[in-house]
Amino acid sequence: MLSDRITLTVPSRSEFAKTVRMTAAELASRLGMSYDEVDDVRIAAEEAFVYACDCADPSSEIVFAFTLGDGTLCIDVGPMETCCTSAGAPAEGYAEFILRSVCDEFSIEREVGRCTLHLCRRAERRAGEAGA
Repeated sequence: MLSDRITLTVPSRSEFAKTVRMTAAELASRLGMSYDEVDDVRIAAEEAFVYACDCADPSSEIVFAFTLGDGTLCIDVGPMETCCTSAGAPAEGYAEFILRSVCDEFSIEREVGRCTLHLCRRAERRAGEAGA
């Protein structure tokens, strides 16, 4: 299956959290994810948005790249100029805890002077579906 990529750029202000949540939930729904899977994607997108806002200057923008594959939605957030905390710090640990709980894949990719969040959620195949 070909993958589609949707890019959403929003100001790093809390009033745009709903835009990110709704976009992520709608894309997950398009992939045929269950209600619980869509909810996990919505939670992941919001937590990633909050993390990015905490890292970003209020006058900056946050880029979300949504990639839809065969039953999989991946979200890359960033790159951000800075990561919020150093590895292992409590604030990062809380974000990691939530994101690892609702995502099939989660990582914070660090490069000199920037970082990117990478999240993926896969739809479970149900009995009677092709490939199940």
